[in-house]
Amino acid sequence: MGVLKVIELLSSSEVSWEEATKKAVAEASKTLKHIRSVYVQEQSAVVKDDQVTEFRVNLKLTFEIK
Repeated sequence: MGVLKVIELLSSSEVSWEEATKKAVAEASKTLKHIRSVYVQEQSAVVKDDQVTEFRVNLKLTFEIK
C-alpha cells in the first residue's frame, strides 16, 4: 500500500442518502484516481411542508497517492 489521503466531501440528493454518497464518489472520481473507500460521517435531511425534500451526507473519501 502506498500513501493514502483523506478528504471531506458534502453531497445531497432528492432521492436517498445512498444516492448522495454515490454522487459524491462519482464527482470526485472525475479528478481523483485510485479511490479506495468512503466513510459516511454524518447524515441529515431537509424537511419542507412535513416532507423530506433532500438527503445530505458528510463523508470522508480515501484515495491513494501514486
